[in-house]
Amino acid sequence: MDLKIIQGILIPFLGTSLGAACVLFMKKDLNIKIQKILTGFAAGVMVAASIWSLIIPSIEQSENMGKFAFLPAFIGFWLGILFLLLLDEIIPHLHVSSNETEGPKVKIKRTTMLVLAVTLHNIPEGMAVGVVFAGVLSGKSGITEMGALALSIGIAIQNFPEGAIVSMPLKAEGNGKRKAFLYGVLSGAVEPIAAVITILAASFIIPALPYLLSFAAGAMMYVVVEELVPEMAEGKHSNWGTIFFALGFTVMMTLDVALG
Repeated sequence: MDLKIIQGILIPFLGTSLGAACVLFMKKDLNIKIQKILTGFAAGVMVAASIWSLIIPSIEQSENMGKFAFLPAFIGFWLGILFLLLLDEIIPHLHVSSNETEGPKVKIKRTTMLVLAVTLHNIPEGMAVGVVFAGVLSGKSGITEMGALALSIGIAIQNFPEGAIVSMPLKAEGNGKRKAFLYGVLSGAVEPIAAVITILAASFIIPALPYLLSFAAGAMMYVVVEELVPEMAEGKHSNWGTIFFALGFTVMMTLDVALG
């Protein structure tokens, strides 16, 4: 695999790790307002990435289908939604803002379930990065190396606050700073793994690329609607979440158009 491709798929993981490192030097926990701001920003980045980096390229690559060019994007998007819905049902996890576990009822540590929740949401991000770089490798997708890099940078930007949102509550749960940092890093490790698996899958099934692009978009949108938007909008300070959602959306849109 090309060195630039390897670097590209590791950039989002670096964002998560740097965010998790906040626990090492921040004395106080993140207050609710800051959490809503960071969650809103992450949601905005993911929505813009789903549209400009994934769904639009999926439709463009299916132009030879004429009026049915939307079909691969439509099918892939729904498969992505259903895939994340399935993972949500079969993997036990606990969201930071909730005291009620989701998925199967099993006796595992609260800390482990918190990490599993973030890990679950990082899978589609890794797939998204992997599929755009698979498009670059194919040479026939119309996706440029700079466009793929724009997505990696955008995901890394939103992963920074996500890493902090994971590690800081883990410290508040009673874990040491180093342990909380390690868990935060591990939650992001699934991204490069998911990216590599997606690249390998796309290399064997090149015609499936439009479906894989929209699949990743559907999976990301599931995370946004199911988890991030409710978290940023509930209770007080919801306006801040909305404002930073718009900021995240425009930052990712700018990156994709300017670099793509």
